[in-house]
Amino acid sequence: MTNSFDFSTTLSNAWFPTPIFTASGCASSGRELSQFFPLKNIGAVVTKSVMLKARHGRPTPRMAETPSGMLNSIGLQGPGIDAFLTKDVPWLVEAGARVIVSIAGETIDEYASLARRIRSVPGLSAIEVNISCPNVENRGLVFACDPEASRAVIDGVRKTLGGELPIIAKLSPDVTDIVAIARGVIEAGADGVALINTLLGMVINTETMRPHLAGKTGGLSGPAIRPVAVRAIYQVHQALPKVPILGMGGVRSGRDAFELVLAGASGISVGTATFGNPTALIDIQKQLQELLITKGFSSFRDAVGFAHRNDDVDGA
Repeated sequence: MTNSFDFSTTLSNAWFPTPIFTASGCASSGRELSQFFPLKNIGAVVTKSVMLKARHGRPTPRMAETPSGMLNSIGLQGPGIDAFLTKDVPWLVEAGARVIVSIAGETIDEYASLARRIRSVPGLSAIEVNISCPNVENRGLVFACDPEASRAVIDGVRKTLGGELPIIAKLSPDVTDIVAIARGVIEAGADGVALINTLLGMVINTETMRPHLAGKTGGLSGPAIRPVAVRAIYQVHQALPKVPILGMGGVRSGRDAFELVLAGASGISVGTATFGNPTALIDIQKQLQELLITKGFSSFRDAVGFAHRNDDVDGA
């Protein structure tokens, strides 16, 4: 490695020494991964989405393997915001990790209430607002699939936080026009977007002839969804080139991460890969840096959105 290479990145006004992050929901709050490497050695820990109250999650079975991926139907199991702020955040800060807290709610007011609890907590780098959750006030429609509901959530969080912390809106790929959703949340006050969350899928057990997951449907993650992530990131970066994107979806290697960076991602979250390889983040981080240097880049940021450069030249 060369010391002259600048591997740092920024998401709005938050600086990170490397662009490799955990993905929300795949490493809880980092304790499990910390036995394999120091959490301060990666860009940031994006926590599992936390809600106002403790949740037991959905009944089992909750997971199913699929070709090149897996389905999960965990149901946002967690301790609730009070226990999370008392136990998990102080531990992460003490460990030297940069922390992005992911929040999730069932109503617009719940998101604002979560933001109110978090705004004065020291040591946070940003807040991820996971709007890929069902809106119980609107017949279970997922916030991120509804332009008005997604705007309303972000507007409420921004008004509650003021300008203190960057807001990253986590979007669902299960929409017709993800650019329109991204534009709406940015106009409502988000500083960046996280692309993509899992795709809604289903597995039927051919022995029992019933849905395999107790919750019937689940989120598809892993290598199978990477082309969808690349497409979504490329489209949003093309339409909103100044908006930082935290990219994710099926990243298992530095080359996979590089593909998302070329599409327009300013940071990369790694999730499913850590289940089979707990040091995946460190491996991917090293591979990505080596690849960027080999390709002749002098900094990570020079590579962000590079796949769009020919479009600019061609006038496309």
